[in-house]
Amino acid sequence: MGRFGLITFAGAVILIALVLLSAAYGTTSIPLSETIAAIALGTGLTEGDMSPLHRIVFDLRLPRALFAAVIGAGLGIVGVVLQTTTRNDLADPFLFGLSSGAAAGAVFVITVTGDILGLWTLPLAAFCGGLIASGIVLALVHGLRMSAPEKLILAGLAVSFLFSAITNYLIFAGDSRAAHSVIFWMLGGLGLARWESFPLVCTGLALILAYALYRNRWLDALLTGDLTAATLGVPVQGLRFRMFFVAALATAVFVSVAGVIGFVGLMVPHIARGIVGPLHRHLVPAAALIGAMLLTGSDILSRLLLAPQELPVGIVTTSLGSAFVFLILFRASKADR
Repeated sequence: MGRFGLITFAGAVILIALVLLSAAYGTTSIPLSETIAAIALGTGLTEGDMSPLHRIVFDLRLPRALFAAVIGAGLGIVGVVLQTTTRNDLADPFLFGLSSGAAAGAVFVITVTGDILGLWTLPLAAFCGGLIASGIVLALVHGLRMSAPEKLILAGLAVSFLFSAITNYLIFAGDSRAAHSVIFWMLGGLGLARWESFPLVCTGLALILAYALYRNRWLDALLTGDLTAATLGVPVQGLRFRMFFVAALATAVFVSVAGVIGFVGLMVPHIARGIVGPLHRHLVPAAALIGAMLLTGSDILSRLLLAPQELPVGIVTTSLGSAFVFLILFRASKADR
C-alpha cells in the first residue's frame, strides 16, 4: 500500500469514527454500543425490534451524519474544481452566486408561498434558485464572451450580490414570524436530513466526483496556464464552462437540503494539496475525504457547543474558515519578507 493508500485508509477510519460519534452524541448522549446496535438493526445485519432509542439513532441522527459526510465531500470537490478552473485560491461556491441563489429560493418559499408542495417545497425552491443563479452567470459569460477566469469571478460576484439583495428584501418584506427559519437556513443546518432525500445528495456528490475524476488530466493541464493547456489539446473555454455548470448543479443540490454552509469549499482544497499534492487524480478523492471529515466534525460541534440548543453548522465552518484565511494571510506575509 502506497502513501496515498495509507492516507485514504486513515481518512476513511477517521470518517467512520466521526459518523458513529455524530450518531451517538447530541443533546442526549446514547452509548456507542446502542448506536452500533441501532445501525445493525436498521440495516438488517441483525434481527429484532427497534426501540425508541434505536429509532432516534437510525431515523434521525444517522441520516444527519451521512448527509454531513456527503455534502462536505461534495463541497470540497466543488472547491477544488472552481479553484483550478479560475486559478483563484480563494474561489468557492459562494463566490459565484451559486449558494446565494439557492438561499433566495428557499427564503422566497419561507416568507411568501409556504409549503405548497409539502416536504419537498423548500429543497425544490432552493434547487431552482441555485440553477437560476448559475444560469445567469453562464449567460453573462457566454453572451459577453468573457472567457477569462477573472471575468467569470466578476460575473459570479455580481450575481451573488443581486441574489443577496433579493434575499434581504424578502426577509424585510415577508412574514416576520419566519425570521428564525430564514436565519437558520441562511447560516446552514442539517435539520432537514431524512432518508427520503439522501439519494438526492448522493447524486450531487456522484455528479461532481465522477466528472472531476474523468477530466483529472485536463484539470492538471490547467495548472500550467490556459496557453499551455490549449497546446496540450485541452478545450480550455469549454472545459471551464462545463466544470462550472457541473459544480453549479452539485452546489444547488447541497444547498437545497442544508442551506448555506460557508468556507468548506475554500479550506478543503488547500488542506488536501498540502497532503497529497496538486495533481487531481489524488487531490479530488483527498478533498472529498477531508471535506466529509470537516463538515461531520463541525456538525458534532454545532450540537454540543450550546447544548441543548443547536447552532447552525455554518457558524462553526465560518469561524474555522475565518481563522484559516488569517493563517493564509500570515503565511503569505511571512513569505514576502
